[in-house]
Amino acid sequence: MAEVRAEMVANVWKIVVSEGDQVSEGDTLVILESMKMEIPVLAEDDGVVAQIKVAEGDVIQEGDVIAVIE
Repeated sequence: MAEVRAEMVANVWKIVVSEGDQVSEGDTLVILESMKMEIPVLAEDDGVVAQIKVAEGDVIQEGDVIAVIE
């Protein structure tokens, strides 16, 4: 199980995957927005999205868990 964490303070602009989706390393999970830039959050490993811990419009802090991949 791997937790995908935020690397910066940002807004959750778009959630690209759903719980139960199969993902590969490098796939985009969520797109964050910070200072008018879109920042993709990528899967670090192959697996299945077990949990999405954020919602579109959320403001997240550095270190917050965005998703869990099993």
